[in-house]
Order: sequence, then C-alpha cells, then structure tokens
Amino acid sequence: MLLVFLSVFLRELCALRGKNFDFPCARKFLHLCTCLANPIRMAGQARKFAFTQFDVFTSKPLEGNPLAVVHDATGLSDSEMQAIAREMNLSETTFIFPRDKASESEPGVRVRIFTVQEELPFAGHPTLGTAFFLRGNSGASEVKLDLNVGTIPVKFEERAGEPVFGEMTQRDPEFGMIHDRKKIAEVSGIPAEDISEDAPIQTVSTGTPFTMVPLRSLEAARRLQINQQRSAEYLQGTGGKFFFCVTRETVDSSARVHARMLFYNGEDPATGSASGCCAAWMVQHGIARPDERVMIEQGVEMKRPSRIFVRASRSNDRVVNVRVGGNVVEVLRGEFFF
Repeated sequence: MLLVFLSVFLRELCALRGKNFDFPCARKFLHLCTCLANPIRMAGQARKFAFTQFDVFTSKPLEGNPLAVVHDATGLSDSEMQAIAREMNLSETTFIFPRDKASESEPGVRVRIFTVQEELPFAGHPTLGTAFFLRGNSGASEVKLDLNVGTIPVKFEERAGEPVFGEMTQRDPEFGMIHDRKKIAEVSGIPAEDISEDAPIQTVSTGTPFTMVPLRSLEAARRLQINQQRSAEYLQGTGGKFFFCVTRETVDSSARVHARMLFYNGEDPATGSASGCCAAWMVQHGIARPDERVMIEQGVEMKRPSRIFVRASRSNDRVVNVRVGGNVVEVLRGEFFF
C-alpha cells in the first residue's frame, strides 16, 4: 500500500509541475522503494549458502541415491535447515559446520543430517557422500564425520582405472527384538506368504534401528507395499524406525540380496544405515561369512540402481566392525540465497 501511495504521489507531483508522467522513471522509483523496504537486498547482503549434489552408491550419474551437501551451514537455524531439506526434497540433505582443524582432528567435521521431515542421528548415504565432498581432491585416506550419533570414520581406496571407493565404519550393532511373522504381516500389509521363514525378522541398529524383513522372492519384493501408518505405530513400540525388506533372489547375480526400503510416502534408492544393519544381520544368521564383502542391490524398482558393499566381523561370538561402502559421483552445484 505504501508503494502504491508513493507512485500516485509521484504522478500528481509530475502533473502539478506540468510534466508528462514518466513511466520508466516511476518504475525506477518503485524499485528504489522496494530496496528501501528490503535493505538487506539493497546492500547486496542476502545470505548465500553453496551446495553440491551427489549420487551416492553408484559410479554412474543419475543413478544411486541423491544427496545435497551444504558446504558451510554456519548461521542456519534448525528450522531453516529443515526448510532447505524440504526444498531439496531428497531423501536427506547434510549441513557442514566447519571448525578449526584442531577441533576437527579427533571427533571429526561436524555434520548434521535432515530428511524432509526430521533430523536423523545417523544415515549411511549422507555420511558417505559428505565424506567424499570433504575429501575433495586431497587424496586423504580417511575422513572423520562428527554426527549426532558420534564419530564415523570413512576410509578411501584407490585402484588404477577404477573410481574411488569409500567405506564407512558404523557403530557395533545392537540386536533387538525378533518379531512374529504373522504380526508383521498384519501391521505392514505384506502378505504372510511373501515373508520368508529362512531367517528371523529382527530389529538391528548401528545408529538408526531398522527391522529386517526377509522376503521369499524377487517377485514378492517387486509387488511390495507397506501400510506406513500402522507400521510406524508398531515400530515405535518395538524399537524400530523402518522396515528394510530383502530377498536372496537378485537381479544382478553378483549381489547377495535385493533390498527395498519404503518410508514416509516414498522409497529410498539406497539406504546405507539399513545396509549396515543388514550386514550385521546377515553375519549373525549365516547369510554372509564374517568379513566377507557382499553387495546389496537397491533402487532397481525406482530406476535408480544402487550398489552397496557391506561386511562385518565376528569377535568373541559378537558381530562387530560393520562397514558399508560404495562409489559417489558429483552431478550438480548451486547456491541457496534468502
């Protein structure tokens, strides 16, 4: 309203002076008023935050799981980070908070992880993708991330003629509840006949708890649908976060299991945190040997195929040293400003 009043005032002033109303002049005047109303923009001081987008758990652009990494989130509030994650509309967005080198040497670089709905203490593909960004072209053999769950190291392997491979070490697994097959069918909507009986349905956590659900076949995986509301209510009461559904029938003959992770109102192309839980679960129940690096294929149904390499050790009859790795490729650079 103020700008309209000033425009009318300018018109009348020109008329009183016997001049024709100069529309370009008025436009410049209106622009000046707008700048005066927004001094940050006038002074060129709008906050800017650079970001890079990666495809994680793939060496091919436009496959794997996309991730946005905000280079320096200093000054962003929790609500602003959540809003940026919603704006990106990816599975996760990470925010780096640089500190002096001495502070970063032991706990690692401070990083926070947001989905479109909430902040997570840990997630796999954001950890790997952010570590690749922090490493850059330095050739460093290891990068440490200081996440809400604690310090997560990521080690890098380079072989001639092959893309760089990164592997994170997750927290030692915590094995939770073993679930009743009929109850899981009831709450999830997965037909009971599609759930395999050759391995237990069990909740496992290496930072974020997932409930492993073995499926009978690739066909069962392809037609998978989950009642998210009932599942969320059940999982909340039994220590889980999401279902991670796997079958030993695979598309790629070199994969050990084929996986799907349906959550919120969509699907995740690659779930590194769940894959760590799956690695521990496979070693615990004899699906993989201790320290055997096996591949999990995920995202096939979404046409975002991902290759996630996992392994876990056994010590004193405990599963330990869970590692999850893969490749990462940069696909986009940009800038937020507001």
